[in-house]
Amino acid sequence: MITFSPKLGKSKAKQIQDEIVQDELLRELLTTQQELYSAYADFENVIDPDLIDSCIYQLKAAQLKYKFLLNRVKSEEKYLMDS
Repeated sequence: MITFSPKLGKSKAKQIQDEIVQDELLRELLTTQQELYSAYADFENVIDPDLIDSCIYQLKAAQLKYKFLLNRVKSEEKYLMDS
């Protein structure tokens, strides 16, 4: 966390902190997107019923995580625009 520095100023420190949070969210979103692509590829290549079920669970988990992160990124962008 960035702390207040007389040289930096409170508003600049807050801006930098917000940008760091946004960058971390975007990085996590991209990682989750890669997990989603990987889960789709795995699903397309398995034939064992147990593995198919496993891939379906992985797909659903990645989809939910991606949706959550995308909503967080959008809300952070809205927050930054309103600030």
